[in-house]
Amino acid sequence: MNETVNFDNAATSFPKPRAVEEAAELAITEYGGNPGRGGHRISMRAAEKVYAVRRKAADFFCAEPENVVFTMNCTHALNLAIKGIMQDGGHIIISDLEHNSVARPVHALSRAGCFYSIASVSTDDTTTLRRFDELIRPDTRAIACTLASNVTGQLLPWRGLAELAHRRNICFIADGAQVCGVIPVSLSDGINILCTAGHKGLFGGSGTGLLISDGKYDIPPIMQGGGGNSLDLEPPDRLPESLECGTVNTMGILTLGAGIDFVEKTGLSRIYRHDMLLCDMLYDFLKTIDGAVIYREIGAEYAPILSFNLEGFTSDELSARLSEKGFALRGGNHCAALTHRRLGTEERGTLRFAPSIFNSEGEVRRLFTAINEIIGG
Repeated sequence: MNETVNFDNAATSFPKPRAVEEAAELAITEYGGNPGRGGHRISMRAAEKVYAVRRKAADFFCAEPENVVFTMNCTHALNLAIKGIMQDGGHIIISDLEHNSVARPVHALSRAGCFYSIASVSTDDTTTLRRFDELIRPDTRAIACTLASNVTGQLLPWRGLAELAHRRNICFIADGAQVCGVIPVSLSDGINILCTAGHKGLFGGSGTGLLISDGKYDIPPIMQGGGGNSLDLEPPDRLPESLECGTVNTMGILTLGAGIDFVEKTGLSRIYRHDMLLCDMLYDFLKTIDGAVIYREIGAEYAPILSFNLEGFTSDELSARLSEKGFALRGGNHCAALTHRRLGTEERGTLRFAPSIFNSEGEVRRLFTAINEIIGG
């Protein structure tokens, strides 16, 4: 089978660094005990490795180790955060660029007595902040929003939103899935609860995510199980154990630690510049094509993600044609109902280009050739 060039790193990064592969192997061959489930040597050795990654993630995101929770993915983390904070009802504000991992939990809560409002994101940060501010009510308990759209890559003014939430004494929950490992983001930005994927920009294995809290807001668990005092039917009431019921994903956690090491060694600035260069190359190429629609707006800032459409094709059709030529770009609605309603692309979807540090300028030029061949028919 011919090698496929992966430009779908917004879904999950691939390939992974060699050190991530080695961490997965070590998890099976050396650290196979169940962390925290016994005082014997193999359990303790695994627990030490898991804690080392917890501390590594805490340092990377400017948090305390005890406030770092390992999750299955970013969706899991966001559900824990949103449903935990909103457990007793109230009002929450989201944006019109949300992934369904924010929009769906919030919508589900509306059937259980909660209320939500949707703020329209502008290309002007001051306007965006004003729109969020105007939606705050006496019963508003949280703002939950993405830091960058997973469809267009548009960045939201998260530091301003964090300051707004702090000033109005409400919790700020951030979805960092598309920026963590690419753009500097941490709790020092004023975020109360940062949720992110471990398998995207942080290069960990599938089935990894993080919920990182500053400790200001209590997050009641929505799941209970093993952990803490086995003879007590009340679950642990402190992080991270309160949100990590059951056996953790040791293999995934160790790969996540290796991924964070890779990002730190490579450097966020280098990763961002490289990925944006490739996006800019494609953007400039698409501007030369009649009938190309590029979903970027003047005045907005973007993460290294680029969505587009070509006249005469649905995004799924174009994705399939490019796949035949050896390129992986995701077509469709990208699990983002609100964004596609905003763009007017519910039926057509968009084709998304999302490179990584392992992609090259030569691969992007080959993509140009493939697109021209498809257009030429």
